[in-house]
Amino acid sequence: MTQKTITRADIADALYRELGFSHAESFKLIEHILKNMVDALQRGEQVKLSKFASFIPHAKKERVGRNPKTGETYAISPRTVISFKASNTLKTALKKAS
Repeated sequence: MTQKTITRADIADALYRELGFSHAESFKLIEHILKNMVDALQRGEQVKLSKFASFIPHAKKERVGRNPKTGETYAISPRTVISFKASNTLKTALKKAS
């Protein structure tokens, strides 16, 4: 497996090469898609990209944590976390690649 990280610039370049969008249009499209996804997640909505994955927000309640080094307890504030669930199509594609 390679250690290459795919960036927004890589995706924008692919849109430019494969679909003919300008570089500016490609970046604007990516930013627009990501902004819509973030806005939906902030509203507590699930984001599902068919044949790829689902992003599911989960509300975590406040809880008590403990510093393992000192034993001191402290409150961990409530927060929202996002879980990523790969689709069966993505899982199958990854199995074939390995």
